[in-house]
Amino acid sequence: MSKPRIGGVYCAAVTPLDAELSPDLARFVAHCHRLLDAGCHGVALLGTTGEANSFSLAERRAILEAAVAGGVDPARLMPGTGLCALADTIELTRHALSLGVTRVVMLPPFYYKGVAEDGLYAAYAHVLDAVADDRLEVVLYHIPQVSGVPIGHGLIARLIAAYPDTVVGIKDSAGDLANMAAIAAAHPGFAVLAGADPLLLPLLGLGGAGCITATSNLVGDSLRTVYDHHADPAAADRVAAAQARIEAWRNLSNSYVQIPAIKAMVAATTGEDGLARVRPPLVALDAAARAALAAKLETLP
Repeated sequence: MSKPRIGGVYCAAVTPLDAELSPDLARFVAHCHRLLDAGCHGVALLGTTGEANSFSLAERRAILEAAVAGGVDPARLMPGTGLCALADTIELTRHALSLGVTRVVMLPPFYYKGVAEDGLYAAYAHVLDAVADDRLEVVLYHIPQVSGVPIGHGLIARLIAAYPDTVVGIKDSAGDLANMAAIAAAHPGFAVLAGADPLLLPLLGLGGAGCITATSNLVGDSLRTVYDHHADPAAADRVAAAQARIEAWRNLSNSYVQIPAIKAMVAATTGEDGLARVRPPLVALDAAARAALAAKLETLP
């Protein structure tokens, strides 16, 4: 592969909403800068944690445009562009490229279940052939527990063979470390990115490239410590402490419905109450749950 491998800590950023439950663009831009200042290498916006599939195409375009206009380096942005309709995926991918954003995370079409590998390959090929831009780098998005459409090893191999400079990585959010290690071993140079924060550390030792995770909205500094120092024996204690912090914050968020919990935790740690809003069908934590969560946050490392 001629392009440098994607790697590092990318935040699966939450999307702040205003009182009318529309994207709060100013708060989103501020959050992006906060994430980068904390140590994240980049912002993977408009993914699952970002409630992407609850937003219209116009809203998704506006969110990405706001980030670029707000001074976030396009090279540090990695928006989700995969939708059920191939025309929509093409439109969002072209839009990203028009802003100088060359890296995207792409779900497979996810409404129809049990489709053949040939169908998924044809869907990705149609998008990539239509976009036909040498700048584009696509990270496949494997999250079968939500999408219902797994990305198997055969599909990965076919796409790499056909588009070696474009299909450059995968975000694996299934939580199966063995699957991630097998992909990394089969395709050296292909960026395997963990979708679960605690798996960053073991994955790095197995040839992985980094992570795209929800808890990096809160502990990006600790994830960066793990990424930077995981192979340094002299930093073992520092890495262990960072890993313990990552696991504590992730476990707390997972003890509630995760996306509302992550947003409530971001609201609590920033003091910006509005950041806890979610768009239906998600339901925000109620006042009692938020108070209990805030109290638990005080006990975390």
